[in-house]
Amino acid sequence: MTRPRVLYLTGWTRSGSTLLGNVLGELPGVLHVGEMHYLWRNGVLGDGTNSTCGCGAPVTACELWSSVLADSGAGTAEVARRMVRLQRAHLRTRHVRARLAESRGTVAPAAGVTEAVGRSAGIYALLAERGGERLIVDGSKYPAEAAALLGRSDVDVRVLHIVRDPRATAFSYKRAKAYIDPMHPARSSGFWTAFNLMSELVGRAGGERYLRIRHEDLCAAPRETVARVMRFARLDGEPPVDAAGRVALGVNHTVTGNPDRLSSGETVIRADERWRTGLSVPEKAAATAPALPVLARYGYPAVPAR
Repeated sequence: MTRPRVLYLTGWTRSGSTLLGNVLGELPGVLHVGEMHYLWRNGVLGDGTNSTCGCGAPVTACELWSSVLADSGAGTAEVARRMVRLQRAHLRTRHVRARLAESRGTVAPAAGVTEAVGRSAGIYALLAERGGERLIVDGSKYPAEAAALLGRSDVDVRVLHIVRDPRATAFSYKRAKAYIDPMHPARSSGFWTAFNLMSELVGRAGGERYLRIRHEDLCAAPRETVARVMRFARLDGEPPVDAAGRVALGVNHTVTGNPDRLSSGETVIRADERWRTGLSVPEKAAATAPALPVLARYGYPAVPAR
């Protein structure tokens, strides 16, 4: 049996992963599934921020996901509740080092890790039979989950780390967006630093199976950046976006993610620079301080231009 090929996106949220995933999903044989980590909590149990598939139907009523859940035996409330417990116990950011040690084979997996990640691997295999034969794009952004997947022999996984200026993500979190609550700039940047540092640890373990890109580069050179990601993911063909960043997006089957995933039609990839004037000086300082030790390595100035 051919191993499903998975591009797992990691990094902090509000970094453009949903849009990039939807762009890649326009390629033949590529299936963008959104944040599959939340399939059980949001999709099956309906306990999370939303339970709607990108196609507009409830996840459990979606033609794709209802068949995958039925064939995997993972669509029951009992299985979903157990998956949520296992994810919380083993796949949070604090668990990255432990999952990497297990992936290297230096320690035995903790009880429950094999079960949780194995369940996800089984879902990937079913998705590969339903439109994802060339690639499945999972935008879950849990570095510990990426670390655990690197050690699986039944999944051909590559990790794409997406970084965006922490002031931009802090500005995005300043405003409530559909079902996403606002967050203080300092808190957003604290998560930004932790998620990106842990994603780097995954990258060191992943070697050639890891690539880091910046949101700003995707916006400045969309066709070239998408082509680079395609080469990394071993996808041939032309990028589905032109030099001006225009792309025609169809209906997708994403689980959770940015509310923009529910939109289709022509979209233009472009930078959103409103944060430069939309954040007050104290807010910029609050967003900068937690990220200051690592700003330079990602090419971001400590004092951004207006």
